[in-house]
Amino acid sequence: MELDLTDRVVLVTGAGRGIGRVIAETFVREGSVVVGVDLTAEAVAWLPDGAGLAADVTDGEATRALVADVVERFGRVDVLVNNAGINVEGSIEELTDDDWDRCFAVNVGGVFKMCRAVAPVMKAQRSGRIVNAASFAAIVPSVGAGAYAASKAAVVQLTRTLAGELGPWGVTANAYAPGMVPTAMNGFAEMPQAAQDRLLDTLTLRRWGEPQEVADAVVFLASDAARYVTGTLLDVSGGKLATQLPQRAYERAGATDRGTGA
Repeated sequence: MELDLTDRVVLVTGAGRGIGRVIAETFVREGSVVVGVDLTAEAVAWLPDGAGLAADVTDGEATRALVADVVERFGRVDVLVNNAGINVEGSIEELTDDDWDRCFAVNVGGVFKMCRAVAPVMKAQRSGRIVNAASFAAIVPSVGAGAYAASKAAVVQLTRTLAGELGPWGVTANAYAPGMVPTAMNGFAEMPQAAQDRLLDTLTLRRWGEPQEVADAVVFLASDAARYVTGTLLDVSGGKLATQLPQRAYERAGATDRGTGA
């Protein structure tokens, strides 16, 4: 199946590092015209032809100016990937007002403001793909991550509402939920081995996810192959909810291998 995203104008926020950079790089390889956005131009200077732009997604006027700039330079916006986000940790009683507000300002407010800015453009085109970063925490939250989980759950409902509102113009809106992908933000790969093993035991595919695997899912949602998919949350978590206690399958598989001499 050819996804064929050649010459599509793709706007990716949080493209300076981590999963966002891999997403942007993947669209580049697909032949898209990629505009990467981060807080500083230096973070996205790796993009060719000055297609790395600085903007704060929590600033409504800045997001409108950003989208206007992209349309002036490239004529359209075919795909918006709202990848920018932050993590805020702490129990509910420990979180400060500033912690909570900052988490929602970026994770929800940034998505809202970028979508608001791009919606009129896509409606005028009568086409477009909006792909928003949620998280597995939107499905099952972690203790000590209430602000983050609540913000990502809000992104899911915002995405579904957006899908309904933009459907008449042929615009789709979907979210994706990465699972355990080691990044600088979560530090999974730097944890003690015992802590890593405890987390990996919750996965049906017992290994860390890779940024490229998330990027591949995002590219699919942005492509015409997903033209009849909208308002959904794509789980990219290695089967974290597939079964209860998935490590039992690995224990049984190990016992079978030992029994057969494999």
